[in-house]
Amino acid sequence: MLAFAGVAVLFFALPLLGLLWRAPWSKAWTYLSDHDSLTALRLSLQTSLWATALSIVFGVPLAWMLARSTFPGRSALRALCTLSMVLPPVVGGVALLFALGRRGVVGQWLYRWFDYQLPYTTAAVVVAQTFVAMPFLVITVEAALRQLDRAPEDAARTLGASRWYTFRRVTLPAISPALAAGAVLSWARALGEFGATITFAGSYPGTTQTMPIAVYLARETNPEQSIILALLMIVISFAVLVSLRDRWFGAADRVGVSS
Repeated sequence: MLAFAGVAVLFFALPLLGLLWRAPWSKAWTYLSDHDSLTALRLSLQTSLWATALSIVFGVPLAWMLARSTFPGRSALRALCTLSMVLPPVVGGVALLFALGRRGVVGQWLYRWFDYQLPYTTAAVVVAQTFVAMPFLVITVEAALRQLDRAPEDAARTLGASRWYTFRRVTLPAISPALAAGAVLSWARALGEFGATITFAGSYPGTTQTMPIAVYLARETNPEQSIILALLMIVISFAVLVSLRDRWFGAADRVGVSS
């Protein structure tokens, strides 16, 4: 078993080792401090944080509904809401275009009524990132809600607390480790989103060109810069996951153990 586990570790480590081996370290700061690189990084951080916030605002109620409500077609609805996790990102971007584009199902009315076109804007980046990132928060929070001991909630309602008060003061604190874990996963997924973003939002420097897109474009014109930018993305994501793993993910696991 350990031999197979070692092969699996090597499988994940080799690509990173390849980047580290080929990285032009003497030029790293030059590439990182480049104006276009900094602009792409700033845009990626801003849009991914907005996508995470939207995932929390809309994903937590969705997770609660899936975990606590019983209705016909719940399994199909859950599959629909997590479909973007397994869809090829480019397919998701095409779907967003036909839904929210200038001639899309909803987008045509945005254009007719408000003269607003969503695709190829910074807002489109946020929408694309939210589309692929929210399911990670939903499934994490839903699992925590399903495993949570409901006795404190029942006691609060017995004492006259409203459903909203019970959720805010009892349920939400209890699942906060899982919520934090889901938010981190959503943020990491949004930060690394490429396919849906470039399809739905395009690649305009300062407006829609996020760091993953900048890495892809640099690969064609300046491979050395693409390596440095790719390593930066890896370092950011890896550092966040490692620093939060024991504090939040371990606590999220204990929610299920305690229940």
